[in-house]
Amino acid sequence: MEIINIILIVVAVLILWVIGIFNALIKLRNRTKEAWADIDVQLKRRYNLIPNLVEAVKGYATHERELFQKVTEARNRAMGTQNPKEKGEAENTLTGTLKTLFAVAENYPQLRASENFLELQRELRDAEDKIQAARRFYNSNVRDLNIKIESFPNSIIAKLFNFKQMELFELTAVAEREVPTVKF
Repeated sequence: MEIINIILIVVAVLILWVIGIFNALIKLRNRTKEAWADIDVQLKRRYNLIPNLVEAVKGYATHERELFQKVTEARNRAMGTQNPKEKGEAENTLTGTLKTLFAVAENYPQLRASENFLELQRELRDAEDKIQAARRFYNSNVRDLNIKIESFPNSIIAKLFNFKQMELFELTAVAEREVPTVKF
């Protein structure tokens, strides 16, 4: 009778241990999904600012049609991507085209003095800051989830319940280092 009690206790402890790991993995996965949704909200805010910015610049720089088209295409591509890797690549392209747009705007003093343009710049800068904060939060959650999934003995439970690692949302520094080219 004593051996049966010991076996039941060991089985109960194992079941509780599995439940604990499973719940921790669920919690991390849900936090990560929530963090991705936060990024998505900030990116949509940014996407909504871009047409207004393009229109403001268009009024002064009418001969920059190709640049406006590139900005619009980059925005549409970024809006259409879903996974973090593709989203990061599309965002890098969009950031590069926006830098070129701002470089063009530097050549139009009336535009730079426009209250509407300055407000759009401030809002875009604010959106960029919030995207960066949301990206850091998402990546820290992905890191925690991936560590939990990879760590032994959690990896056994993760594999048993089909938990998958998630991708980081990385924006490359290439977009930060490149100098935009402006042609007249």
